[in-house]
Amino acid sequence: MSTIHLGLLEPGKTATILAIKTREGLNQRLQALGFRAGREVKMIRRGWFSGPLHVRIGTTEVMVRRTEAENIYLSYVDKGEST
Repeated sequence: MSTIHLGLLEPGKTATILAIKTREGLNQRLQALGFRAGREVKMIRRGWFSGPLHVRIGTTEVMVRRTEAENIYLSYVDKGEST
């Protein structure tokens, strides 16, 4: 298991949110969209170059800027790793 930020999650992969470290206003908005510690997030696709990230939390799909995604920390288990 490793700790990464949302911007590093590969398309099709799922991870669990550990922490969100953003300014208060953005933090409240992300929580309203379902971004909370303990929730699973799935990367749907990544925009070209520095484009936004398309992610799913529960049944909600959201586009997130990469700069904001760098402040959302995840617990990720690579299924290829041996435990």
